[in-house]
Amino acid sequence: MTSLVIDIPKVPALPVEGEAGLFPVRRVYCIGRNYAAHAVEMGHDPSKEPPFFFQKNPDNLDPSGRFPYPGKTADVHHEVELAVALKSGGSGIAVADALSHVYGYAVALDMTRRDLQAQAKDMGRPWDTAKSFERSAPIGPIVPATRLGHPAAGSITLSVNGTARQSGDLNQMIWKVPEMIAYLSEYFTLAAGDMILTGTPAGVGPVVRGDRMEARIEGLAPLVVEVV
Repeated sequence: MTSLVIDIPKVPALPVEGEAGLFPVRRVYCIGRNYAAHAVEMGHDPSKEPPFFFQKNPDNLDPSGRFPYPGKTADVHHEVELAVALKSGGSGIAVADALSHVYGYAVALDMTRRDLQAQAKDMGRPWDTAKSFERSAPIGPIVPATRLGHPAAGSITLSVNGTARQSGDLNQMIWKVPEMIAYLSEYFTLAAGDMILTGTPAGVGPVVRGDRMEARIEGLAPLVVEVV
């Protein structure tokens, strides 16, 4: 066996509700503008756009319940999302077979340095500094689909300090979970441990240190995150 020149980095892993073991994370795919009202609030016409994806890093996922306000920004926004955890994958997955690859679901936040994202858009550059910074994806425990089923509808909300900010329904997704899995598998070889963040409803907005975010998706435990 070939030796390694450094120790193997720790594999990011997430808690699973009701299980002692952890879910290891391989990749994190995020779909952009997957709710029509959010696409409109960001200045886009969703009827004219095919799906597009960007990535976060596996170790951006953070189940600690604390979000450290990042540097190099003055405008960090919350985006509540349903996260999908895959137990298997492949290439060219059919829509009809897509849900057989899902292990479970979780509540997640796609925290975004909105000012850096706007600069990147203006310059035609990637969004990495806006989306893929440390601990930029707070997440709750994964609930296995064997217990939850596959939610195609249900409320998705976020409040800050008790005030409602975001409100929608999973059935408002432009691209549904099976379609996202199938579409991604045309461009990437999906595999066990992959996560998909499925987009956010309208109402995204800024947070500051000291804020308390509470994200809810029907059927899943609330995700409470303190901005520190």
